[in-house]
Amino acid sequence: MQSAAAQNERAGVVGHVDVSDVAAVEGVTVTETDVPGYRIVTESVGGQVVGQYIQPTPTAQAMVVSAITIGEALEATVKTAGDKPVDHSDAAAIQAAEVRATGINVITPGGLAATAQSAASFNAGIDKDENKIKLRDVLTDATAKLPADKAVTRQDAEGVTSAELRNNPNLSTQPGGVAASVMAAARLNESTNI
Repeated sequence: MQSAAAQNERAGVVGHVDVSDVAAVEGVTVTETDVPGYRIVTESVGGQVVGQYIQPTPTAQAMVVSAITIGEALEATVKTAGDKPVDHSDAAAIQAAEVRATGINVITPGGLAATAQSAASFNAGIDKDENKIKLRDVLTDATAKLPADKAVTRQDAEGVTSAELRNNPNLSTQPGGVAASVMAAARLNESTNI
């Protein structure tokens, strides 16, 4: 973020002492999520994710690294975008993730996908974001809520990303959202050859 600020200052877009209302009121947040062998750093300004980076962490001794599962990737979304209200693109991505984790193409009543779809439908009729159901409400303890789980593969991540894109009117994914977390998990699994 420092380099972006310096670049904006050199371009004359902002001054050295300028502070926007968003940064002053809602703040700048940097969170770290540690998984075996890696650290995921997420940068947010005013609640919007502006960057997500994966850094390897040195290990003092050899350790057994297990693959990140779809449920764990969904739980990571709570840390990166948990305050985001659930919309139809999130519900579609969660459904795609559940289908890939369980191998069942039917929505399980009371499952993650059904809960996400209900939340998205509810949120569509609500005006204020603070009254909407958030991703954290749906995805907390996702691993325990899934009837089955499996390690994330690139094909899983591409399917989840495709579902999120198809159901977003802007044809984009949410930075730090469901698709981004599943894709990050797939990249970690590939890089550790699990």
